[in-house]
Formats: sequence, C-alpha cells, structure tokens
Amino acid sequence: MIDKLEYLLALAREEHFGRGAESCGVTQPTFSAGIRSLEEALGMPLVERSSRFQGFTPEGERVLEWARRIVGDMHAMRADIRALKRGLNGLLRIAAIPTALATITELTTPYRRQHEAVRFSIQSCTSNEVLRRLDNFEVDAGVTYIDNEPIGKNRVVPLYDERYRLLTAADAPLGRREQVSWAEVGQIPLCLLTPDMQNRRILDRLLRNAGTELRPTLESNSIVVLVSHVQTGRWACVLPEKLAQIFGLTPRLRAIPIVEPEEVHAVGLVLPNREPVSPLVAALVNVAEGLARGQATLA
Repeated sequence: MIDKLEYLLALAREEHFGRGAESCGVTQPTFSAGIRSLEEALGMPLVERSSRFQGFTPEGERVLEWARRIVGDMHAMRADIRALKRGLNGLLRIAAIPTALATITELTTPYRRQHEAVRFSIQSCTSNEVLRRLDNFEVDAGVTYIDNEPIGKNRVVPLYDERYRLLTAADAPLGRREQVSWAEVGQIPLCLLTPDMQNRRILDRLLRNAGTELRPTLESNSIVVLVSHVQTGRWACVLPEKLAQIFGLTPRLRAIPIVEPEEVHAVGLVLPNREPVSPLVAALVNVAEGLARGQATLA
C-alpha cells in the first residue's frame, strides 16, 4: 500500500504517468497498474483519465492528503529507527526562496557541526514552489516569507526580518547617498527578479505606492545575473539587506538603505505540520529556534 501511495504522490508531483513512473524507478505499466490497484482497493476512481493525465477526482484529492501524511510518517519512522541504530544521518532537503539562499549557511553550518554524518540538498525555488514541494514530500523543509502570502497549515519557525537595500555602483546615480527613497529608486535603470518571485511582487507594490511606474530594463530569476549587471555600473537592483551585504562590501559596490517607508518582511523556516517529525527535521528546528533567539537578542 505504501508503494501505491507513493505512486499517487509522484503522479501529483509530475502530472504525467511516464515521468511519475520514472521518478519512482518503475515501468509505466507497473506504475499505472499500482494506481489502478489502489483505486480498486478503495472502491473509487482517484484520477481523471483521458489520453493523458487530467487531474484528480474529488476523492483523489482527499486521498492525496492522506497519502502525504501516511508516506511522511513512514519516512519519519524509518529515519527515526536509523538514528537509533547509527546516529543522525541521511539527506536533509531544503527549498528556499532565492533572496534567502545566503542565510542558509546560518542553519546548515551549526547543524553539521552537531551532526557530521548528515548531507544537505539546497534548492532555489519561488515561494509557491517551496510550498508545493513541501506538500508533495519533495523536500523536508522550506525557507520563505511567512507574513506576505498564505503558507497554508504548515508549521513556522521565524528566522529574521528582511529589510531592503539598493545595490549600485559607487560611481552610479545615487551611488554616494547614505539613504534613498523608493520614489528615487524607481527613477533609475533597474534589474530585478522575475514577476513569479514573491520578492518581486513586494518590490512592485512598494514602487507603485511611491508613485513609480515600474519598468525594469532587465529581469532574471538568478541573483548572480542581477549582481553581475550591477557591477557594470549601468544598472542597479534592490536586494534584502542580508543578501546585499555579501555583494555590497566592496569598493566597487554600495548597499544603500531604502527608506520612506522602510519595509520589513518576516522570513522563516516552514515545515509540514505533522507529528512526530523526523529526527533530521527535529534537529533543524532546534538550530532554527536557536538562530531566531539570537536574532531576537540582537534586536
């Protein structure tokens, strides 16, 4: 039954029978037969079928919710038993929004100091993709905004508050200023993240409220692309303070506070709301809570 539930989760993730079978390491006939067997055992159709995958029936959507819970508990149980036998080990999968990637080291470094046998997979995703991957059991935890858009029923551990800086060349317009307004930022050539990123939606709103019609001259889903263009002196971009510090502390670039108003958004660790959690995730929560306490002390 667990294998068949995992097939159903793979189909929800891939939205294609062939890709779902491949992700499970089985042939497509075996994959399809497993899902049909699950339907027969439950006595109801779970998948809308035609010549290709069309989605899930209402009953299928409900079974998916149970499948995520059951499969998640099974994985957590296996990890718990392995930890009892060999200590904490295995792969911890984290999905994070691009603007939070620079802060992941604040989680992984103390974690690995305590548990050297654990390996990490860090994936860059949009905020919506972080939540989708959590729901589909593709990752163990996410790092994303927790106060700007819905995060569902997931458990949250606040990490830090995000503030914004104008990253620009020192010899560019506004480059010598100690602070700038959002209205001023909207008047210079900008390169920004793509509109599917929640950070971009935040910036769009801030610039629109400042009376600026936003027309970025370059868009990318890569922070590296944005910063490399800023380094030419012909563009500027807006980055969170923590991320800007990494690139801004050079003679070439400056990270200038943006005020009027100073906007703050909370970023946190997001986890599936299930008990018990796996030992890998429980250890991550301990590290995150310690980091949050440290941030509160500094504030």
